[in-house]
Amino acid sequence: MAATNETHDVGLSSWVSAANAVDTDFPMQNLPFGVFRRHGDDEPFRGGVAIGDQILDMAACVKGGFFDGVAAAAAAAAAEPTLNSLMALGPSHWSALRLAASRLLRTGSANQTAGAASLVPMDEVEYAVPSAIANYTDFYTSLDHATNGGRLNRREPPLFPNFKHLPVAYHGRASSVTISGAPCRRPWGQIVRPGADGPSFEPARMLDYEMEIGAYVGVGNPMGYPIPLAEADQRLFGLCLLNDWSARDIQGWEMAPLGPFLSKSFMTSVSPWVVTMEALAPFRMAAANRGADAPALSPHLNDPTDRLDGGLDVTVDVYLLSERMRADGLDPALRSRGYFRKNYWTVFQMMAHHASNGCNLQTGDLYGSGTVSGPSREEMGCLLEITDRGALTFELPGGETRAFLEDGDEVIFRGQCLRDGFATIGFGECRGRVAPAHDG
Repeated sequence: MAATNETHDVGLSSWVSAANAVDTDFPMQNLPFGVFRRHGDDEPFRGGVAIGDQILDMAACVKGGFFDGVAAAAAAAAAEPTLNSLMALGPSHWSALRLAASRLLRTGSANQTAGAASLVPMDEVEYAVPSAIANYTDFYTSLDHATNGGRLNRREPPLFPNFKHLPVAYHGRASSVTISGAPCRRPWGQIVRPGADGPSFEPARMLDYEMEIGAYVGVGNPMGYPIPLAEADQRLFGLCLLNDWSARDIQGWEMAPLGPFLSKSFMTSVSPWVVTMEALAPFRMAAANRGADAPALSPHLNDPTDRLDGGLDVTVDVYLLSERMRADGLDPALRSRGYFRKNYWTVFQMMAHHASNGCNLQTGDLYGSGTVSGPSREEMGCLLEITDRGALTFELPGGETRAFLEDGDEVIFRGQCLRDGFATIGFGECRGRVAPAHDG
């Protein structure tokens, strides 16, 4: 297991009462970072730390002089409109600030009264994407997702021959990464309908989500200098939930010969809070079993520590809420539950491979894990798999059926880490509601 410290102590409690609730995503042992400002205010965005149903305002902490030394420098960086400056400082600063925030927020803190004045209720804020993202890359690292997709495409064998040799990825569109809650407008594109001689240009009908884990680069690398796998966990700042919205009918036409383009570049949603790698230390585990037929790992993807400790035990639930369900007062319906620990490649291998050719990863860059999926429909992380490319439908509470997303449908991801002997921590939510296509 990765190193734990006093901030992970399951016995810690907070003077912020909501942080002590058994069902909170943000107990004392989590303390994720995000960027926020109050609703309807022209105040600047700045960094904060989630605690229960409150946000510890880093700008207010700096003004109050709550921290000193390395933690003070880190807090000043975190008070900026993005987390890039904090991310660039590296793990010693990240850890110092997390420890200082933990001590400030604990039951019995000498600074409770002053600290309370630095809290902002979550229900009074709006969020921004946590970093200024220069580059976004999406991987393809779930063996089950790749296998399910291959079967849908009638490939035999279903896996491409490179899958077990390297973490496959494509470069996405950083400018269309949006924060949770932003509407997803149905995209237009070239689509070939069954029986048609060629493509028509129209709104996508096969709109889908992909449930993924997102990873933020903290400390990058100079161009031409790879990142050794053994160093990746010191360069990765933290994780979030990520929805790689996908228009499957556009994707099917454009995929040959280069891969996804307009079918995915229209929008990617991320959750507001970045759960740090330090907070995730208790939930590290052995990397997924590669199988008896696995080829030898390439040297840049092979490190004993990664094999023993590179996996992450994160569970993500996908919920759907239709317009009619919302009107009828129904709760979102659980559609699937995915287990990130099963992904074939680790987040650290993804980083090391990305930089293995000398590609310069930059502070604040984002990469996605690819769809987190499983062999059963209850574990599948996208509707393409669940409905066999639309050949099947499923029923929502209230009697509606779906193969793909309809206008007004809302997709909600919720993530959690749970392990005996440690406090359960969560990721918050990644939400997005489908809006009708523009008038064209």
